[in-house]
Amino acid sequence: MPPKSFLDVNGQPMRRAALATPQATPTVVGLRSILSDHPAGGLTPDRLARLLRASEHGDATAYLELAEDMEERDLHYRGVLSTRKLSVAQLEVTVEAASDAADDQKAAALVRDAIAAFDIEEMLFDLLDGLGKGYSVVEMIWDTTAADGWRVVGFEYRDPRWFQYDRVDGRTLRLVDGSANGEDLQPNRFIIHRPKTKSGVPIRGGLARVSAWAYLFKTFTIKDWVVFAEVYGHPLRLGKYGLGASERDKDVLLAAVRDLGSDAAAIIPESMQIEFQQASTGSVELWEKLADWLDRQVSKAVLGQTTTTDAISGGHAVGKEHRQVQGDIERADGRQLAATLNRDFVPVLVSVNLGPRDRYPKIRIGRPDEEDIGALVERVVKLVPLGLKVGMSTIRDRIGIPDPAPDEELLTPPSAPPPPQSVPTPATQSVQADAVPSFDLDAAIAEQLAAEGWNMAAIVDPIRALLSEAKSLEDVQARLTAPEMVARLLGAMDSSGIEEALSRAGIGAWLAGRAEGGDAP
Repeated sequence: MPPKSFLDVNGQPMRRAALATPQATPTVVGLRSILSDHPAGGLTPDRLARLLRASEHGDATAYLELAEDMEERDLHYRGVLSTRKLSVAQLEVTVEAASDAADDQKAAALVRDAIAAFDIEEMLFDLLDGLGKGYSVVEMIWDTTAADGWRVVGFEYRDPRWFQYDRVDGRTLRLVDGSANGEDLQPNRFIIHRPKTKSGVPIRGGLARVSAWAYLFKTFTIKDWVVFAEVYGHPLRLGKYGLGASERDKDVLLAAVRDLGSDAAAIIPESMQIEFQQASTGSVELWEKLADWLDRQVSKAVLGQTTTTDAISGGHAVGKEHRQVQGDIERADGRQLAATLNRDFVPVLVSVNLGPRDRYPKIRIGRPDEEDIGALVERVVKLVPLGLKVGMSTIRDRIGIPDPAPDEELLTPPSAPPPPQSVPTPATQSVQADAVPSFDLDAAIAEQLAAEGWNMAAIVDPIRALLSEAKSLEDVQARLTAPEMVARLLGAMDSSGIEEALSRAGIGAWLAGRAEGGDAP
């Protein structure tokens, strides 16, 4: 049987029954229904102002339903909002261990396994629903049947209408239960994402709020445009009736005038007449320009720019600058989303299964840094022999290589080939036959260097002292390339002994060449 409780982030015991049953489940009728009132139908400026004001005062139901309607009715708003959400949901998700310690590596592996067990992109997309509405809630579904630990086996998106903010602080989210302030959310169960699009209370930070007025005016614009398109090219029909016409006669005449607009056919009594005035003509430029202008304002609010969504001129330079703006927003969204998971998901999962701790693994969400991996590896290879200490897990995370499994076959460096054996030449044999003493160049150089006492410490110690002051690889690179640092290193190095040894080794090499019959001068 599994243990009755595990410890949470704060070291408090967690009961299995508390996690086994989800809290924010829908109901067929009542407070957590999936049905909507669709306030976008017949929306007016007065109604929009009232529902936005009500959301600030604690009743955000109508506002949240409007935000949902806007995604369904406005193609442009749906497009730019989906672009922003999808650009973040498909970013690479990595897990960094807190250190190289075995326990920290085990915690990181636990988080990686949990992420790999489900569709992480779908869960991230659900959390990013908070971009439009101001917040998004996902409930973790736990499996508490295993004896060796409890696992998160799924994530359920919960309708934001089922929650309400505390009426005092406007920031604490509660479950709607019919009471004035709602029910407290159970700990260790919910992931709540509040995108930081503006400062202030979260309910006023949703992009749907800032886009609602543009949506309303665009709705009026499109409606007028459609009405114009319906009567475009049709003449104005003017029906006339006599003084003694009854109400029925008037209705017949009105129906005839209308039928002439749609069916181009009608019948009327002989005593009535219909006149055709000038046909309805005009330009759609006014409505089209207004609708396009409103769309561009929404693009600015959601994506921070217009070039990637609206067909406007600007050239390559403007497009590149707008792409950079979109990239900045994407990175910010990724960091905020990772911060949410590192607050609500990672500590809970690790604490329940491995116990609470001071440091937890970190989830990173974003595109790989524009870093030359080859240059990074080259710097590490050069600097580690000089005394730079680099964590193995840090390098694995930077270059994107996971930790190997315990029974996995490992790559090893190739063994060095044996040194080539010199073959005596006829000239060498002739010299030996004449009793000329042989000369081993390698041995001579080695003996000469040892005799002269190469002082490598005089060269390496200044470099080690410089590296010990560095705080990062970038700092090391800056120190090794700065002219004043180079001058400082050269001034601290004593290379006189090495220079003299190299001179003597050169002379020895010249003598060896002469001994082997070379033509050296």
